[in-house]
Amino acid sequence: MPNSFLFPKKIVIASRESLLAMWQAKFIQKCLSELYPQTEISILGMTTRGDQILDQSLSKIGGKGLFIKELEQALEDGRADIAVHSMKDMPMNVPVGFKLAAITEREDPRDAFVSNHYASLDVLPAGSVVGTSSLRRESQLRARFPQLRVQPLRGNVQTRLRKLDEDQYAAIILAAAGLKRLELSNRITALLNPEQSLPAVGQGALGIECRADRLDLIKLMQPLHHQGTAYCVEAERSVSRVLGGSCQVPLGAFAEINNNKLQLRGFVAQPDGKRIVSGALNGEPETGIAMGQQLAQELIKQGADKILAALVSAEGWN
Repeated sequence: MPNSFLFPKKIVIASRESLLAMWQAKFIQKCLSELYPQTEISILGMTTRGDQILDQSLSKIGGKGLFIKELEQALEDGRADIAVHSMKDMPMNVPVGFKLAAITEREDPRDAFVSNHYASLDVLPAGSVVGTSSLRRESQLRARFPQLRVQPLRGNVQTRLRKLDEDQYAAIILAAAGLKRLELSNRITALLNPEQSLPAVGQGALGIECRADRLDLIKLMQPLHHQGTAYCVEAERSVSRVLGGSCQVPLGAFAEINNNKLQLRGFVAQPDGKRIVSGALNGEPETGIAMGQQLAQELIKQGADKILAALVSAEGWN
């Protein structure tokens, strides 16, 4: 950082107030405090509409943007300087006037199978109730295990685990990253590899958002930016952006870099899992956005657009 650069006296982080969101905000607070000890780093905890409405699925009440809008309002009116988000909660298009200043190194991107009585999905008896809040997970579960009953599961991580412990569900599916960050790895019965459950776009990565005109903050966040993760997440978001991905679309996209090559996989499905179109591409990491666009077009050629059009026109589907 050049000597002439003026460090802000204070940086306020906007965050949802759930335990996981606050863990994420405190993690970024700690990183920034170590980088910039002369700057006071504080957290503004907020309750978003997505946190308030727990009796309906996200797809029914407006999607993931419900977790973001209040935080962006705090950035806009100056109550906060940056906001920390799970990248899987970020809408595919960042609103005009805002910018993703950094994408952090990814935690485990996989889904986790959690059960008190069964070792894996494969041994669940027919008719067992599996809980998930995600249409992406639901469609993959229904495709592989049509004999199981998939039921909605909302609430924070602790609420979901409590419902499992009350035997409302035989098993639930959660993001492994959240469980690990909350030191709940012991609750993970089995990790689902991408072939079993393709992760959500951005799963396991954190995004730091600020106003686009805050060039000082964008510069300050660069040490927290992990380029490899960013290549992967941007490739995934590119697939979803073309396909109009949201909580209302059973869509998965997952990229990883192996031997300096980016492998990108994606799918679109009917919520009941009876039809799934999928594909994969390999290429240079820095071409991830173009790869995402190409993969989305390949899925469209397989009929993804028809699946999506049917979902848009349908009423009352789950």
